[in-house]
Amino acid sequence: MPELPEVESLARLLDERLAGRSVGRVYVVAVHALKTYDPPVSALEGRAFGGVRRYGKFLDLRVGELHLVMHLGRAGWVRWSEKLAVVPPRPGKGPLALRVRLGEPDDGAGFEVTEAGSQKHLAVYVVQDPQEVAGVARLGPDPLAEGFTLEVFGGLLEGERRQIKGVLRDQSVLAGIGNAYSDEILHAARMSPFRLAGTLGADEVGRLYEAVGTTLGEAVERARGTALKDLKAEKKSGLRVHGRKGEACPVCGDTIREVSFSDSSLQYCPTCQTGGKILADRRLSRLLK
Repeated sequence: MPELPEVESLARLLDERLAGRSVGRVYVVAVHALKTYDPPVSALEGRAFGGVRRYGKFLDLRVGELHLVMHLGRAGWVRWSEKLAVVPPRPGKGPLALRVRLGEPDDGAGFEVTEAGSQKHLAVYVVQDPQEVAGVARLGPDPLAEGFTLEVFGGLLEGERRQIKGVLRDQSVLAGIGNAYSDEILHAARMSPFRLAGTLGADEVGRLYEAVGTTLGEAVERARGTALKDLKAEKKSGLRVHGRKGEACPVCGDTIREVSFSDSSLQYCPTCQTGGKILADRRLSRLLK
């Protein structure tokens, strides 16, 4: 799933490429992905792009007085082309969900939004204000914002009875962190994913706060200047524990372990994070605290 660093990079790249350009035609190929109908997508046509920014994992493309807001779900992506296909796309079973062709004098260039796999979570909105999108309106503070201080972070965790892994992924608590980067953050903080957030001491909160900023900031910097088509591969290459079950921990050399759930999994290092204890697979037995 694209998370904060990848969406931030997408926003920067699209902002550079769309500056001074306008929308020619918008083709909605996957009708289920379009979550709004007023204004219609046709209202974007003929309007100039006014900037691209990120809200958590949401992309916001300002088009005139309107906003094209997208959430890429689990397997969505944006593909840029200087020469899109001339023939209008037809709805089908392929990955193409949305095509935006630029207007003159850039006619032919533009981008496509795709979604792989059978589970469809891609969401596209045309709104007058991004806050009209429920997912944007409920977002917690952005971990890379200037005002995101240690005090703010500590306040978010105070009295929290949930496990820290789930808290980090809760978009209403922190905007933009998903399964992969929560694994990376907890590994950098040397913390079990199942520690109860509200029980963390001041030193642990500080360590976790530093890990959030460092992990996300370094990921954004690694992606800087990377082509759109290479961003996914760059993300994978930069991960130390997530998706690396059975490999050696780059810090201590222990074997990276996994805990699987019904629709997801997490990876961690026992030596770095749980005092050497192996966490039981949730599908097979109760979790070892």
